[in-house]
Amino acid sequence: MKRLFALLFLPFRLVWRFVRVGTTVLANLLFLSVLAIMLLGLLYTPSINIPAGSALIINPKGNIVEERSLMRPLTQPVNKLLGIPLEEEVFLQDLLDGIRTAATDARIKTLVLDLDKLGAASLDQLQMVGAALSQAKSQGKQIIALGDSFDQAQYYLASRADQIWLNPMGSVDVRGFSLFKLYIKELLDKLAVNMHIFRVGTYKSAIEPLIRNDMSPTDREASQAWLTNLWNLYSGDIARERTLDTPVLQDRILNRNTSLRAAGGNRAQAALDMGLVDALKTKPEMLRELRQMVGPGSDQQEFKAVSFGQYLQTLTPSYSGSRDAAAQIAIINASGNIVQGKGAIGQIGSEPLLALIEKARKDKAIKAVVLRLNTGGGSAFASELIRQALLQTRQAGKTVVVSMGALAASGGYWLAADADHIVASPATLTGSIGIFGAVPTFEHSLARIGVYGDGLSAGSVGLPANLATGMNPEDEAAFQMNVDYGYRRFLEVVAEGRKKTVAEVERIAEGRVWDGATALQLGLVDSLGGLEEAVAVAAKLAKVPPENTIYLRQSTSFLEQFSLVGTTLQTRLKAWLGQSHPVTQMLQSNVYSRYGFLLEKNDPHGMYAHSLLQDPADLLR
Repeated sequence: MKRLFALLFLPFRLVWRFVRVGTTVLANLLFLSVLAIMLLGLLYTPSINIPAGSALIINPKGNIVEERSLMRPLTQPVNKLLGIPLEEEVFLQDLLDGIRTAATDARIKTLVLDLDKLGAASLDQLQMVGAALSQAKSQGKQIIALGDSFDQAQYYLASRADQIWLNPMGSVDVRGFSLFKLYIKELLDKLAVNMHIFRVGTYKSAIEPLIRNDMSPTDREASQAWLTNLWNLYSGDIARERTLDTPVLQDRILNRNTSLRAAGGNRAQAALDMGLVDALKTKPEMLRELRQMVGPGSDQQEFKAVSFGQYLQTLTPSYSGSRDAAAQIAIINASGNIVQGKGAIGQIGSEPLLALIEKARKDKAIKAVVLRLNTGGGSAFASELIRQALLQTRQAGKTVVVSMGALAASGGYWLAADADHIVASPATLTGSIGIFGAVPTFEHSLARIGVYGDGLSAGSVGLPANLATGMNPEDEAAFQMNVDYGYRRFLEVVAEGRKKTVAEVERIAEGRVWDGATALQLGLVDSLGGLEEAVAVAAKLAKVPPENTIYLRQSTSFLEQFSLVGTTLQTRLKAWLGQSHPVTQMLQSNVYSRYGFLLEKNDPHGMYAHSLLQDPADLLR
């Protein structure tokens, strides 16, 4: 009987075995196919034909960044699925590499700047790109800038062109720089929030929006100085490129309504009359003109051209030197608010940065470290930890050079002070040597809704500070003494690092912010330039060929990346769903984003070396 049933079920067993084995084989084949496609995508370099006499189309889309977002490749598909707007990014080094290579590429005749989709950029970044464009022009390349409209960042780059073409319905929105802050003292008073403020420095204005309803005279004085210097730098560069006198250009911009009135309200014609553009052309007219300049293109192209993305695929990226070289220079990027611990996306977490510095220090091949810094400061304690690590790296016999980006102030200057050499852009905002602490308590707010705090203590003069009971006088006195000590320590750190006396540093401290050119005169930085100049300094000091420079980046596991993706998507989704009245959005972005760290307690002592300046890219928007 058993044999009979075995014979009856044998076909079914054979079919099941075939299905099971076949499914396994099919799954393995599918996995291997996907893996092969991924490897092919990574390793395959397409053959790109660039005909002689071509135009290179430079059309950056998005904000200029100095470090590629870890999240972008992982979050982009999900963002598109959910319909959440995704900010585009333009890697600054790619932009520089492409333009600099094209400058000496005999196949490239013309550079076409299509800047309509260029997003936020700081003046120091624009100066680097502008310098690359000027280099291309000096090599005989013709540069044409075209656009439907130009904002201040876009126009700065367009001004480097031989010709600027504007849509007849477009405009050039160059209007000068301004500094804007929201002051919320009256709001906090109405909410009965008790702000306990502790600060040192006459010009340390970071905390003023919480305790004033307007700008203080000292903040107005200091901010007007650096704001004017940056405006003179920006307008001076444009005037030089447009062969105008700077005062003449500034006067035309200041009185732009006069030109607009004469043009009957036509903003494009007013820009032409002011000498800001060279011609008004519709898009078809622009394409026809380019076709005449470089010749007809293929079936899909109006004129003979290569896209910037394709051109980049033919280049070897800068700072990708061999990791097998016996002597190397390591670039470490650090951008965002300085916080203790791991930090989040867009922050300088002390732990990951310290790990990178330690990695560079222990690597025998790395002879110099270039710290590319872009921060308004943050936790004083975290800044000190980073400074100690950089000092330890120097003591290990390695060169440390700091390259300051758009902003390297307060805690950013604290950690940079001991470097062998500091390079800043003329447009860098730095200094802000000062300390503050702020503790919000809500005892009065809670009392309005019938909530009170009370308790007991032993071995203490009173209850420790908390949201419901406020701060007792003893704690307030201790906090102020700690802030006073932090400021004295800040002065000592700068004096020792910059080979000055404490009295000399104190005269340029007091929390005052300086532009890079003034900081050079004051001895706060050693030379002016960008990342390339900082690498050259490091190469000279460490006696290492500059071509042996590499980016040193934090390595993250797949699980860590997955966790960051989840956090990032959650944050973006909340922000997207929470879009509401413009006033609410303004308060959220200007208040919580700037002062939320006071509630998060990112410093163990509640002490901050922070300038809280607005994003320098906002000046050009």
